Amino acid sequence: MSCPGPPKKPQKGPLMITSWRATGACNYNCVYCNVDANMQQSPDELDTEWGLKLVDQIYEFGSQWFGIKGGEPLVRKDLFTLIAHAKDLGLDVLLLTNGYYVKGEILDKLTKYDVYTSISIDGSEAANDSLRGKGSYKTALAAIQKLSQNGILNGLSMAITNRNLNEADHIVDLAEEYHARFVWFNHLVPTGRAKQHLDLEPTPEQYEVFLNHLYDLAHKQYKVEFDFNIHCPHYLRIFKERDPEGFCEWFSKTKTATCIYFLFGGYLSVLENGDVIPCFYSEDLKIGNIKEKSLTELWDDMQHSEFYKKLQNPDNLEGKCGVCEHRYICGGCRTRAYALTGSYFGPDNACAYIPEALRKK
Repeated sequence: MSCPGPPKKPQKGPLMITSWRATGACNYNCVYCNVDANMQQSPDELDTEWGLKLVDQIYEFGSQWFGIKGGEPLVRKDLFTLIAHAKDLGLDVLLLTNGYYVKGEILDKLTKYDVYTSISIDGSEAANDSLRGKGSYKTALAAIQKLSQNGILNGLSMAITNRNLNEADHIVDLAEEYHARFVWFNHLVPTGRAKQHLDLEPTPEQYEVFLNHLYDLAHKQYKVEFDFNIHCPHYLRIFKERDPEGFCEWFSKTKTATCIYFLFGGYLSVLENGDVIPCFYSEDLKIGNIKEKSLTELWDDMQHSEFYKKLQNPDNLEGKCGVCEHRYICGGCRTRAYALTGSYFGPDNACAYIPEALRKK
């Protein structure tokens, strides 16, 4: 059975959202951080003038959403100057934060500018604090409550590690209680500080159990409606196994799970210094810098790049991903493959599935 891919270009530009890692600085020291963030702000971060120019480029590129993340984006002193400019242009703004600064004047400004704000939280207090630092759970929960009261709570984002494999229900319960718009479960990608903590990586078998449980949670009835976003490519294969008849309809609508190299024909993410990469995590694959070329030009460069054309074709994958019958819907995580095998075309060994071609040998 073949299915059409996710919906293509439903908006005026090639990407609905363009995200910016506004800073590499952060007041937390999460053990799995893909940035290896600390309170040392990089000296080459975009200043206010270039931040405003980036917002202009995102508008001209045709994205509707301006996504802001970090590090901890709320440590930037000029952040609301940039947000105000984005809103003046008609852009919608999303922000991902650890919640520490969501109070007082900052909360008032998030509400004033209608910034859809998501909170990183990794389970109940013990599990979350073991990954993000003592007291971080209570801080995140307080932020969730305030954002919900102000009507701007967007989503709850959890990183999947072997310390919080039993915590998905807690995240879902919080989303239901505080009327979040979505829950986001993100597989562990071994980049930044996470590469120094590979012991946090769940085994393939643990991923299998966890993702099947997410499927069950996603199909429960809840008092309020919210979306399940599961950023782990082999969840697509699990969904297809669990609901072969309904898979095509779901797959045609979903915007998550698939590796973003295959989604929409590519993606662009801007780093704090203006470098543009094709994935949130693939800092080794620099396309260019917004100071030298516009986002529109960089997107065009990527679309005409032989390397990216090759990477976007699942038939070029190697190892078990290259022979897997599910490679056209999944393809594995290319950044994880690179981090662990040295090749962006290598196998994603976080997946427990054995392709039919290998079982026949």
